[in-house]
Amino acid sequence: MQRSRIAVAGASGLIGGALVRSLLADGHEVVRLVRRAPRDADEVRWDPEGRRVDTGGLAGCDAVVNLAGVGVGDRRWTEAYKTRIRCSRVLGTSALAEAVALLDKPPRVFVNGSAMGFYGETGDRVVDESAPAGEGFLPELCVEWEGAAAPAQEAGVRTVFTRTGLVVARKGGAWGRLFPLFKAGLGGRLGDGRQYWSFIALHDEVAAIRHLIDTDGLSGPFNLTAPNPVTNQEITAAMGRVLHRPTLFTVPSPVLRTVLGEMSGDVLGSQRVVPKRLLESGFTFAFPEIEGAVRAAHAEP
Repeated sequence: MQRSRIAVAGASGLIGGALVRSLLADGHEVVRLVRRAPRDADEVRWDPEGRRVDTGGLAGCDAVVNLAGVGVGDRRWTEAYKTRIRCSRVLGTSALAEAVALLDKPPRVFVNGSAMGFYGETGDRVVDESAPAGEGFLPELCVEWEGAAAPAQEAGVRTVFTRTGLVVARKGGAWGRLFPLFKAGLGGRLGDGRQYWSFIALHDEVAAIRHLIDTDGLSGPFNLTAPNPVTNQEITAAMGRVLHRPTLFTVPSPVLRTVLGEMSGDVLGSQRVVPKRLLESGFTFAFPEIEGAVRAAHAEP
C-alpha cells in the first residue's frame, strides 16, 4: 500500500471523522484543517468564511477532501441560518479550491462535498447524475457549492463532487436523532411515509470517498447513495425490526411544517436517487439494502 498525505476539512464531523479514522488505520498521513490555532503537528489553520488557508500546510498533499459546513438540519431555517449554511460551504470551498490552484505542486485530486439535495423533489422518479438541478434552497445551494470549486478545476486538478444521501449512523447526522426515538418506542413514519429517502451506510460513504480518491480518471458528480432507495415507511419498518420496537407513532405533515418550517420540505420531500456513476466505476456496496445499513449502524461502538 502506497502511503498518501491527505488533507481533510470537516474532520470533526460525522463523515470527516470516520474518513480520518479509516485513513489513519491504513497508514496514511492525514492533515486536519482547523479554524483555531493548530495544537498538533497534523493540523493546519484555515478560515473558511474569511477565505484564508495556510497553503504551506497543504504542500505535498496527494488529495484534499472538503467536507466542511454547518449542519443543514441542526436548526430551523431562518434567513440568518440559511446564510450560515451557504457561507460555510460556498466560501469554504472557494478558499480551498483557490489554495489548491496556487500550490506549486497541486494534489492529484480535490474531493468536494455536495448533497443529493441538488436534485430537489423527485417524487417516484429515479434520478442519476445526469439529472438537472431542482428548485429551491438546497438545489440552489448545491449548484453554487459545486461551482465554487472552479479554481481547482481550471488549474487542472481532478475534481470530484460527492452528492451524499442520508447517512445511516448511530451517532451524528439525521439518523443519529432517529435511533434514540426508535429505541424509546417512539419511532414512526413522517407524514404519509411514501416519500423516498435515499440512504447510505456510513461504512459505504467512507469507502466510496476513498474509492473516488484512489481511482484516477473519475471526476465530476457522483451520487453517494445506496443503489436501493426506500420510502420513509420502509425505513420505519426496518428500524423497528432491527431495534425490536413498535413503530406505531406518526408525525403528521402539518405538525412537521409547524415545527420545522421550510426545512420540513426536505423531510417530507421525496428523492429517489441512485449511484449510477459510482456503480459504473466498479464500486461495490457493503450495505446496499436498508436493513443491513441499519444493523451496521446499530452495531457501531
